[in-house]
Amino acid sequence: MYLGLDLGTSGVKALLIDESQRIVASATGALEVSRPHAGWSEQDPAQWIAATEEAISALKSSHGDALAAVRGIGLSGQMHGATLLGEDDKPLRPCILWNDTRSHREAAELDADPRFREITGNIVFPGFTAPKLVWVQRNEPETFSRTAKVLLPKDYLRLWLTGEHISEMSDAAGTAWLDVKERRWSADLLEATALTEGHMPRLVEGTERAGTLRAELAGRWGMGSNVVVAGGAGDNAASACGAGTVKPGAAFVSLGTSGVLFASNATYLPNPESAVHTFCHALPNTWHQMGVILSATDSLNWLAGITGATPSDLTRELGEELKTPSGVTFLPYLSGERTPHNDAIIRGSFTGLAHRTDRAALTQAVVEGVAFAFRDSLEALRQAGTELSSVTAIGGGSRSTYWLKAIATALGVTVEVPAEGDFGAAFGAARLGLIAAEGADPLAVCTPPAIAAVIEPDAALRPAFEEEYRRYRALYPAIRGATA
Repeated sequence: MYLGLDLGTSGVKALLIDESQRIVASATGALEVSRPHAGWSEQDPAQWIAATEEAISALKSSHGDALAAVRGIGLSGQMHGATLLGEDDKPLRPCILWNDTRSHREAAELDADPRFREITGNIVFPGFTAPKLVWVQRNEPETFSRTAKVLLPKDYLRLWLTGEHISEMSDAAGTAWLDVKERRWSADLLEATALTEGHMPRLVEGTERAGTLRAELAGRWGMGSNVVVAGGAGDNAASACGAGTVKPGAAFVSLGTSGVLFASNATYLPNPESAVHTFCHALPNTWHQMGVILSATDSLNWLAGITGATPSDLTRELGEELKTPSGVTFLPYLSGERTPHNDAIIRGSFTGLAHRTDRAALTQAVVEGVAFAFRDSLEALRQAGTELSSVTAIGGGSRSTYWLKAIATALGVTVEVPAEGDFGAAFGAARLGLIAAEGADPLAVCTPPAIAAVIEPDAALRPAFEEEYRRYRALYPAIRGATA
């Protein structure tokens, strides 16, 4: 058996697979986000441990024999979080999360240093880890001076599991401290933020062994000795491993809390001017590009919260047949936006509201707005040299056929829907646990799922979607100019 642990923003998912990669069981533990100020987003790392304990305890209760047979554990996690530890390995403050934008000024300052784009291949975004440390240095100097280690969220979980300070390439690539081409920490970039390699964890590939489970935890969970913990991956690279998006040209669209358009590459292809992320993949000698939008299903969750409906109720009201855009346009910038704008200040909006605008029209606008944000990412990928003809749909939002039809039509690409199953980050993490424990061939393990449905762009509605996309594109500078 092999266990995948995915540390997300809203929960920790634990998933068990067998040697045939059949999903045996899964369980979750809930997490909450603290937002003490506008633009801030934090979590107490103790929550991560408690949620992991909750999820694994549930597996032990329901599938104790399977849990006892675990040979490898893989980790996946939300990226970019700044977890600051003292000499005693205890957190010095809550973790500053990926969607926290307080360090936008610090990010702009670092990005103005040409070494960052040259070495990392990326813009320094406010959500990345490095500018957060500069913010802490300026605003919480005592905390900064006491910081002995900086870990990403999943790697703090690894520390608890194994006692080791280790990270891996895909997650480290999102810190703005990694030489992404050479797959190593950059001493120059660390020095630029008043840190050294001593503050960083040791680096491994995602498929490599990265510690063994502590005896105390193995005993508590009924596992044997020498359970291998894999390097693992950041959540998007782990999702790629789960969806089999590991060979050149393969791509997925992820409709989760945030949205990702992800393409696997055999070579390092940076183009930071396009605001596309160019990161290491979880597999050795592999990279990936991705466009990222900060509020994908989060946009629908927001609308559900203020209308008193559930997200599924809202999408159900739209029916199955794709509709012509109504003229109500939604910009999904509830937490700012990454690709293509790199704008932490911009906020979302509805335009085109009229007396006849009802809840369904607002839902349709949200769904289309997120689809057009993915279109922005597709155009940015094209500027970076990557063309896509099809994508695999993953994430919770991919259960909405209407949303997938809107994405296919807005992007002009085929959307493939996997057969029923879980092919997300937790499954990808479990696959990495299998590879590390058994020394298996990554490409033989990380195969694509069977496809249950293929959604083609709606040719009849493409002109209307193109016209609405032009309106969508014109709104960003207009709104930015009115609110800056």
